Amino acid sequence: MDRYSRRILLGIFAGGVASAALIYTVPNTLADVLLAMFVGAAFSVSMAPARDAYVDNMMTAAALSVPLWALISVVATPLVTGRVPDWSAEQMRTHFPALVGWVLYGALLGLFTQGINDLADRIFGPEPARAVNVPKEAKRIVILGGGFAGMKTAESLEHQFQHDRSVGITLISETNALLFTPMLAEVAGSSLEPSHISTPLRSSLPRTNFIRATVETIDLEKRIVKLVADPSRADRGPREIPYDQMVLALGATSNYLGMTNVQKYALDFKSLLDAIRVRNRVIEMFERADGETNPELRRRLLTFVVAGGGFAGVELAGALNDFGRGILADYPNLKPEDLNVVLVHSREHILPELSESLGRYAQEKMAARGVIFRLNARLKDFQPGVVLLSDGEIPAETLVWTAGTAPNPLLRVLPVERDKRGAVIVESTLAVKDHPGVWALGDCAAVTDSVTGKPCPPTAQFALREAPVLAKNIHAFWEGRPLRPFHFDSLGSLCVVGHQTACAELSIPFARAKSVRFSGLLAWAMWRGIYLAKLPGLERKIRVLMDWTVELFFPRDIVQTIDLK
Repeated sequence: MDRYSRRILLGIFAGGVASAALIYTVPNTLADVLLAMFVGAAFSVSMAPARDAYVDNMMTAAALSVPLWALISVVATPLVTGRVPDWSAEQMRTHFPALVGWVLYGALLGLFTQGINDLADRIFGPEPARAVNVPKEAKRIVILGGGFAGMKTAESLEHQFQHDRSVGITLISETNALLFTPMLAEVAGSSLEPSHISTPLRSSLPRTNFIRATVETIDLEKRIVKLVADPSRADRGPREIPYDQMVLALGATSNYLGMTNVQKYALDFKSLLDAIRVRNRVIEMFERADGETNPELRRRLLTFVVAGGGFAGVELAGALNDFGRGILADYPNLKPEDLNVVLVHSREHILPELSESLGRYAQEKMAARGVIFRLNARLKDFQPGVVLLSDGEIPAETLVWTAGTAPNPLLRVLPVERDKRGAVIVESTLAVKDHPGVWALGDCAAVTDSVTGKPCPPTAQFALREAPVLAKNIHAFWEGRPLRPFHFDSLGSLCVVGHQTACAELSIPFARAKSVRFSGLLAWAMWRGIYLAKLPGLERKIRVLMDWTVELFFPRDIVQTIDLK
C-alpha cells in the first residue's frame, strides 16, 4: 500500500471515531459524520506523520475546526435548508453548541490520527521513504527576489526538475517569507495578524537552497551574483554565488517622484513592516488626540491622508476608515467628526484599473462611510502638520504614500536594455535580450504578450502566470527545445473598499474581451474566497480564517506592536 492510500484509510477511521463529538451538538448527524470522515482523510493526507506529536496535531486540528464550523454550520447549512445566513449576535449564539462540537471533534481527530499512525508504525512499519536521486552534475539556477514572481518560479522549477537532482535551485531574498500583499491593508486595519499573511520561503520550497541576503552587484560576464557583506561572517567579505541560469524577480520599490520631504516624512506601504507602522501610527494618533483639548489640533492628529487612488490606496483608505471608526468607542473624548480619512488622487475617478462605473460605485460607498476624496489633485509636498496639494492643503500629521513605484534600483547598473520605467526589456519567452541564460519577470520586467502585442501589467496575477512559462523555458533551453512565448488573458480584478463591500470585474471565459461586474457583499465574499484560496499554505489559510471568525465577535485590537520612536 502506498503512503497516500494508507493515510486516507487511517484518516477516515480517525474522522469516523472523532465524529462522536458531533452527535449531540449538530442536528444533521449522518451528513456531518460523513463530512467528518472526509475531513479526517484530508487532514491525515496533509499532515506528514511524526511520532508522538499528540499536542501539535490536537491543536492544529482544533484550529481547523473553527473555520469548518463557520463554513458548514453558519453558512452552508442555512443555504441548504433554504434560509439566508444571519450573522447577528442572537443567531450566532444559537450556533455556539455546534462550535463546541466541532472544536471537540477537531481535538479528538488530532489525537486519534496521531495514535492510529503510531499504532500503524508499530504493526506495519513506517511509511516507505521517497526515493532520492544522487546528483550527477550540478547545474545552477539562481533566482533573485522572494516575492510572487520569485517564489512561484522556484516552485515551478522544483516541479520541472523534480526527477533531476543534478539541477541546483537557489533563491536569494532580503526577507525569509513571501508577503501576500492583497491582504496587506487588512493588517494595517487590524483585521489580520501580521505573520498570518507571510509564508516562510524555506518550508514552502523544500528543494530550493534559500539565502537571506541583499544583492550588491551582478556580473553578467562572469555569471556571478555578489552579496552584501555579512557582519556575522569572520571575513565579512561579499559572498559570490555563481550561476548558469539567473532569474531577475527583484520586484519594485516606491517612487516618490523627486519629492524629498514626502520620502522623508511619509509612511510607505509595500512591506509587512510598513503595514504595522501604519496601524501603530493610527493608534498613536488616537492616543495623542484623546488627551488634546484644542479641537483644531485634535482634528489634525486624526486626519489620515492616503496618496494614490489605485487598488493599494483605496483598500488602505477603506481599511483605515473602518479601523478608526471602529475603535472610537475606546476613546470617550473623541467624536466621529474628529476623524478624517482623505484619499488624494490625480485623476477624475478612483480605481482606474476597473471600469468607471465600478470606480464611481466604490467612491460613493466610501464617501457614505466618511472617506473624503480630493480628486484631480496632485501631491506637491509634505511637511509635519500639513499636506500640500496642487489645489490647496490639508492639515494632517499622517501621510501614507501608495501613488508610485519603480523597478528595483539594482537594475539601473546592469548592462541590459530597459524601458522608460526602468524595467528590463525581455523577449516574449521572458529571456533578457542579448544575454543567454538570463531571464526576468514580474514588476522588474517589461513583458509583452505574444498574442496581443500589448505590455503585460506588473501585477501578481501576471507574475504568477509568467513563472511556470519561464521554468519550462529554462528546461527547454537546456534540452535544446523551442522556447514557449508568454500569453495570458487577465482573469479580472477585485478590490475591497470597506466593511463587507468590494468591487469585482471578472473576464468571461472564452470571451475575454467581455467581463461581468459585481459589487457589494457578493463581491466582498468573492474577494475573500478567491484570495484565501490563493494564500499559500494550509496553516496560513486556517490562521486567516480564524482571524476573520474572531472579528465577527470581538472589536479590533488597539495594542501597538512596535515602538513608533
